[in-house]
Amino acid sequence: MASNKIQFRSIHELKDPALNNKLAQKEFQEEIPVEDFLEDAEKNGSATSRRDFLKLLGFSTAAVTLAACEAPVIKTIPYVVKPHDIIPGIPNYYASTYFDGFDFASVLVKTREGRPIKIEPNPVAGDLGKTNARAQASVLSLYDNDKVKQPKFEGKDETFDKVDSFVLKGLEEAKGAGKRIVLLSHSFASPTFKKLFADFKATYPTAELVTYDAYPYAAALDAAQEVFGTRALPVYDLKGTELVVAFQADFLGDYNAGSLESSYAVARTPGKNMLRHVQVESNMSLTGANADERIRLKPSAVNKTLVEVYNAILGAGTSDKTASELAKELLAKGNKAVVFADGSKGAQVLAHLINQKLGSVAFTGKANFLKDFDKARFEEFLGWVNGGQVGVLIANNVDPIYSYHKGEDFKKSLSKVPYVIAVADKKNEMYKAAKAVIPVANWLESWGDIEPQTGVYSLMQPTIQKIYKSRQIEESLLVWKNGKNNAANNYYDYLKANASSILGGTSFNKALYNGINASTNATTLSYAGGNGAQAVAEVSGFKPSDLELVLYTKTAMGDGTQANNPWLQELPDPITRMSWDNYLTMSPKDAERLGIDNDLNARMQLDGSIVNLTVNGVTIKDVPVFVQPGQADGSVGLALGYGKKNSGATADTGVNAYPLFDGSNLVVSNVKIEKTGEDHEFAGIQLQNTLMGRYEIAKEVPLADFLNVAFDDEHNGWNKPLEYHTISGALPARKIDLWDAFDDTDGPHFNLSIDLNSCTGCGACIIACQAENNVPVVGKDEIRMSRDMYWLRIDRYYSSRQKVEVYEGLKEGMAVPELYGTAFNKEGGALNHPADNPDVIFQPVMCQHCNHAPCETVCPVAATSHGKQGQNHMAYNRCIGTRYCANNCPYKVRRFNWFTYNLNDKFDFNMNNDLGRMVLNPDVVVRTRGVMEKCSMCIQMTQTTILEAKKENRIVKDGEFQTACSKACSTGSIKFGDMNDKESEVRKQYAGNRRYYLLEEIGTKPNVFYHTKVRNRVEK
Repeated sequence: MASNKIQFRSIHELKDPALNNKLAQKEFQEEIPVEDFLEDAEKNGSATSRRDFLKLLGFSTAAVTLAACEAPVIKTIPYVVKPHDIIPGIPNYYASTYFDGFDFASVLVKTREGRPIKIEPNPVAGDLGKTNARAQASVLSLYDNDKVKQPKFEGKDETFDKVDSFVLKGLEEAKGAGKRIVLLSHSFASPTFKKLFADFKATYPTAELVTYDAYPYAAALDAAQEVFGTRALPVYDLKGTELVVAFQADFLGDYNAGSLESSYAVARTPGKNMLRHVQVESNMSLTGANADERIRLKPSAVNKTLVEVYNAILGAGTSDKTASELAKELLAKGNKAVVFADGSKGAQVLAHLINQKLGSVAFTGKANFLKDFDKARFEEFLGWVNGGQVGVLIANNVDPIYSYHKGEDFKKSLSKVPYVIAVADKKNEMYKAAKAVIPVANWLESWGDIEPQTGVYSLMQPTIQKIYKSRQIEESLLVWKNGKNNAANNYYDYLKANASSILGGTSFNKALYNGINASTNATTLSYAGGNGAQAVAEVSGFKPSDLELVLYTKTAMGDGTQANNPWLQELPDPITRMSWDNYLTMSPKDAERLGIDNDLNARMQLDGSIVNLTVNGVTIKDVPVFVQPGQADGSVGLALGYGKKNSGATADTGVNAYPLFDGSNLVVSNVKIEKTGEDHEFAGIQLQNTLMGRYEIAKEVPLADFLNVAFDDEHNGWNKPLEYHTISGALPARKIDLWDAFDDTDGPHFNLSIDLNSCTGCGACIIACQAENNVPVVGKDEIRMSRDMYWLRIDRYYSSRQKVEVYEGLKEGMAVPELYGTAFNKEGGALNHPADNPDVIFQPVMCQHCNHAPCETVCPVAATSHGKQGQNHMAYNRCIGTRYCANNCPYKVRRFNWFTYNLNDKFDFNMNNDLGRMVLNPDVVVRTRGVMEKCSMCIQMTQTTILEAKKENRIVKDGEFQTACSKACSTGSIKFGDMNDKESEVRKQYAGNRRYYLLEEIGTKPNVFYHTKVRNRVEK
């Protein structure tokens, strides 16, 4: 019952029944592409590869010994006077606040010998401490070698003294002439920053603070101001909710300046009151991919459905069948239901009014203060600039020339401002337009505070001395307010003094230690207005067209703030599984109608058509098109945040979609596309790691069956334990063994539990693994060549929505895609095309640490072996790179290290320069070329935990054992622990009836197990 749905990984599997076999044949037939690299002996350590060496010498003990001695000698210099708080080899953790103008999280920063190397969630901060992929990757942005490294004046290196003299001169001139002094900053919910600006304004009365955000949440803020009377976003909590209906709202992504995935996961716990999720949308979003029921409609139809649901909820009735069913469900759940909407102000107002009518308990009344953009005020500022009223413009790490839809006009108008100062991290457009430039300090180099929501106060502290000559905006304001070399210019002292008025009885040091604290700000939101008729008119006024565009933010890239971060550029999109790109998503039917192609070449690499995209007269050239299953016909999607010029080599990736975004409306009509005749080369990883010919990989079951049918029922069981018929009768698969098992009850035995029901596919675990284990970035070309180095991947599976009868064709070995031409559902009707609106399952896959590991038995030099604690070990200095283990691994989780990725100009990412290499974890070796590598189950973390407990003469408590992925997982999907601890969480997870093993039938006995996904809907 959990296996009667047909799963496919890409649309190409539907077109080509033989694709799986082709992929398998290609997997180990690549020629070794080392010619170019072997020419440079200095970069590769030797002009001869290990493989060539062993061809000559044979697999002898001497050969292996010599190969193991190929490590470079690096001399180190000890401390002359050791800092008292640093013990070499022992990490220090500091509570701080991650805030870069777009994302927020209360975090712990792990440092080694004074270097921040890892970002961890702050456990005391609850949902505000959860980290997404961008927060995890932000530590690498600290070591960005492309950032501005010292002050500039008229394009040349200069001192702070010279730049400050220029600024002070401009401030005095503007003050004397009565011209405005504008500080143009991203949203900055810092009470101390705002107090400091008020002090600055007291010195310069014409000073104005204007907020500008690339992705401004303008529609949401305008709707909140109308409905609640306060310009702050509402905070929601889904823990007590049983139904959520979302219209274009990606609430597991960047909706309302904060993801709801933590409370969503709690509400989705399988049971009688499990949350049911219905998504009405055009793009296949991350949120839509997790929905129980996904209704795909083009934007104009989504708007119409929302209006009809609103009318029905208010009692006006509706003739729309879909809207009528949704309204009926919402009314039946009452205050345990909630509605979210996005795309325009009107849509959000209608959602608020529906929630008010329902009395939704998801609405907490708390206010989110992280965003405060006001479009009317920003347009007023543009009027000041165009009118020549601005004497000094200070841009605080914002670049409207790139992200404002009329950026070129803004750039021209800057000539009317005598003094333009850019506080910038990159040599971007604002950098080039400014006469003076001050490098902005990274958040890991800064003091600060943030008030993210009602009653919460979070402190930021530096965890490293400033790497280059940079300065945070607050330090600059103090200098410009007080004058140069003033004793009052210390921002730490200013922050500490102001914090005391917010913290109440808590000392500053205690608050700094906690990272997050209570605040005296008790602002709450309550329903105070909202013009429903006006909102209906606005939403209904959206003009339908043949093609309609939905703009969105990607999980990895967000608004583009960290576009020069190679970890984020390479992170595959959870839906498309493509990296290093943004693209126009289009439905298969529209692609066929418009002659758009996505084809696999002979190497199984994806190529796609390139088009010119025109929206309301604005043209974006050379946009690749990706054919996306689940995209609504008549709609296309395009991600923001890409195509940043002059912001680093990595940032100049993809196309800039901001010229199509007016700052308020994410859905746009009047879209035209024109084929260029050229093709684009995509870099994707979905088809690279195949689990061949086995079809119970990602299991799912309807909620009704989960509740009412025994999982091991002889006929209808949805998760029947695997049994083999032996001479002794039927026995469970894990009880059958060819070998005598060793005793694993002495000491810990590690298992990893992964719940497919709560995994949203967000990718935070992938970046956490990359940061912890020094996984290299390989670049677009290598990803395209199927040479990604990820130790952890999240497979995305599509599945057909209808139940399919198993008939003779399947029994005779027909490939799954062949069935679609003739398959019928139980009611006798032909199936819809499975790519129209498939279900989606996300499945994290890493080394399964098998107790009967196929890799261990085939290694000729015993480089991979099994540890007593359940981990499959890799001795890199023994490995000779035969790849036998990868060939024998059924899970395809082992990676061959093709090249020297560090200090190699052919891989010009963070490992190619001394600054970027500062992020490396010294507890994990940087692997050399020619070896196999894979997940170690973070053995360095487990051993540290054991040693700490041993020093303290105690046993390890449950929850202390962690891996990078389990610590980063904000939904609790990944649990790690000791199976020999009978009270451990992982032991309790093991006892659940949803538990199953990946490819259990082949007898590898993994130490990683999964939990069946439960869908809360009635299967038709």
